[in-house]
Amino acid sequence: MKRTLHSLQTGLGLISTIAVVAIVVGNATATPVQAQAAYGSYIGLGGAVGLTEGGGEGRKISGVVAGRYKFLEVPISLRGQVFVGSGVALVPTVSYDIPIDWQTDAYVGVGAAIPVGGVTPVGNKTGFAIQPGIDYALPNSNMVIFGNAVISFDAYKDTRGTAATVQGGVGFRF
Repeated sequence: MKRTLHSLQTGLGLISTIAVVAIVVGNATATPVQAQAAYGSYIGLGGAVGLTEGGGEGRKISGVVAGRYKFLEVPISLRGQVFVGSGVALVPTVSYDIPIDWQTDAYVGVGAAIPVGGVTPVGNKTGFAIQPGIDYALPNSNMVIFGNAVISFDAYKDTRGTAATVQGGVGFRF
């Protein structure tokens, strides 16, 4: 039993050493490659579904107009969404973009949810908003598919609750 255990340890040590040498040699000779954030700004249309009920209001469904202005030198974008349904709300954010591959960005944005009038999926009161999402640029086209969530804190006048909504759509890159 001791002999088998010793042989196993020796074999694992040898495999580990070979793996470390291969990684070091591979990294020394490899050219570094990094994915670039999905290229370009866009404007798009889609739909939104409210996930929460607050302020005595039920869940809301609305249309959404979404836009992104991509700064090319840094992984930062200015984003804006306009929710249009039984009410209107604006959600401007600044996002940090995380490239996943050549066509896909994940991002996290911070900003505000600003209801302009009526009942909206982001509440009925201006609040701090977080916007996680993903953009996928369709290859060989100027189209992008977007999807995200908006979480708006202190979003309801009466209950001071949090509002959450998910939305998605298709955009045109420029």
